[in-house]
Amino acid sequence: PPVGVSKACSSCVRTADVKEACTQCDQFICQNCIRLCSCCNAVTCSLCSTIDYADVGEQVLCNGCSIFQV
Repeated sequence: PPVGVSKACSSCVRTADVKEACTQCDQFICQNCIRLCSCCNAVTCSLCSTIDYADVGEQVLCNGCSIFQV
């Protein structure tokens, strides 16, 4: 896209002011929808991460790390 054109967040479809992209699918994510993997600290969107409720509290895991958490 041309410089200065805003990009839509892949999760909530609002304008993503921050130029943050998911490390898994490269889609843009707004500040409200960014999820950080608890294991590797990768920036992911809601589609490329899962929430693990097994331990005390919630853990966000990217698709790469969630494979190893059984």
